[in-house]
Amino acid sequence: MKKLIIFSDGGARGNPGPAAIGVVIKDENGNTVSSYGDYLGEQTNNFAEYSAIISGLERAKDMEAEEVECFVDSKLVCEQLNGNWKVKEATLQKLFVKAWNLMQGFKKISIKHTYREGNKEADAEVNKILDKQAL
Repeated sequence: MKKLIIFSDGGARGNPGPAAIGVVIKDENGNTVSSYGDYLGEQTNNFAEYSAIISGLERAKDMEAEEVECFVDSKLVCEQLNGNWKVKEATLQKLFVKAWNLMQGFKKISIKHTYREGNKEADAEVNKILDKQAL
């Protein structure tokens, strides 16, 4: 069974403000198999965090992963996707449903919270994109 580890991060400079995602996907041995960022335009931080996990899950699906372990530094996204917190905001509800549906496509999945220190590579992807946009 192919397992991938996803580190995702989203950020907005200003909230809302220029926003981007960063995703780093590793194999079971810790080797990076995909690393990228993407600009989202003017969005909120929570929108960016959800967009990042969705992008990571889509990429893992394209890479034919059957098991994924996801690390996010957004407590909100982690708790909502684990079913512990309600999703009240309408825009986030749509993103939650998209992420939830993607999650159902894997045989095994976990969403774990990490602090920024544990998510440095994905955070760097976000900042690389936002720095380019600021030029």
